[in-house]
Amino acid sequence: MNMNKLAPNLKKRPGQNEQTYFGRGKLLLSGEYFVLDGASALVLPTKLGQSMTVRYSPSFNPKLHWKSFDSNNDLWFESKFEFWHFDCLDSSSDSTVMFLQKILRQARKQNQHFLRDDVDVYVETNLEFPLDWGLGSSSTLIYNIAQWAYVSPFNLLFNIYNGSGYDVAAASSDCPIIYEKGKQGPNWRLSKFDPVFKDNLYFVFMGNKADSFKAIEAYLNKKVNNTAVVNELSKISGLLEEATSLRQFNALIKSHEQIVSETLNMTRMKDACFSDYWGEVKSLGAWGGDFVLVTSRKSFEETKEYFAQRGNQVIIPYEEMVYNKNSKVDFYPLPALEDVNQISHFLQ
Repeated sequence: MNMNKLAPNLKKRPGQNEQTYFGRGKLLLSGEYFVLDGASALVLPTKLGQSMTVRYSPSFNPKLHWKSFDSNNDLWFESKFEFWHFDCLDSSSDSTVMFLQKILRQARKQNQHFLRDDVDVYVETNLEFPLDWGLGSSSTLIYNIAQWAYVSPFNLLFNIYNGSGYDVAAASSDCPIIYEKGKQGPNWRLSKFDPVFKDNLYFVFMGNKADSFKAIEAYLNKKVNNTAVVNELSKISGLLEEATSLRQFNALIKSHEQIVSETLNMTRMKDACFSDYWGEVKSLGAWGGDFVLVTSRKSFEETKEYFAQRGNQVIIPYEEMVYNKNSKVDFYPLPALEDVNQISHFLQ
């Protein structure tokens, strides 16, 4: 699927001059960092996301009125902008204002008709997840604004920062996807990833939000460009789709962690924080922050207690976090891996 041709996700309420948009959050199960260099990544859209409502009112002096609400419905950002250059009328120059200006100005650059009418525009955004969870407050905003402005969300994203685009792809997804940032542009396909052992998978919040922009910049500055690693991680992404047991899945995510750790000289989260944990621990996205995925054969209560004792109070079962409509897609499956030792064969 060519993601440069996304149709606007626009809904109009009958009898009201109002538009609503919605983008899902994301979790990057595999391919972190190296997705920037073309590695196939297994991406999980989340049930929680961000909505955006736009209302219009006739005006002789049009302005853009912006309000953003967090997951507790508390106002965390508010500002006004003029339409010519989207200059802020509140004399504010904080990072949120500047980021929003960058998106709006780029949207205007891609669609010169965007916000040219003589109307006041009132925008409200509503996050369904806490701001510090790192599930995509920026990517869902970019996706929603792109739909509103009738521009490509990928063109918008790539002209704002050097991301891979997997998070924008997740924003419009109804099930897990395999995503690649190809040389000719981003592409994805629907994934059948819906493991029979999902009751053994949990997401644990590490308590600190990773800065995606800095993580991307740091990786690109390393100039790794390791084709062999990209190919190995792409194979693992495909094998994760096909895993039929928790044993296989554990072996695959452990191999993935070791490859990234050795290539980028970074410490695995399990080694750094949970060395005595009985299951496996997989970093999601930028290492060191946001959520990790953990596997466990023990009960939810026992697993939750282990992490709570180490200061990690938020643990969410897989099915409560990941959105999946269970789309029926035809695949040509890889050979079943009955023995974990066979996994190394597919990574050679």
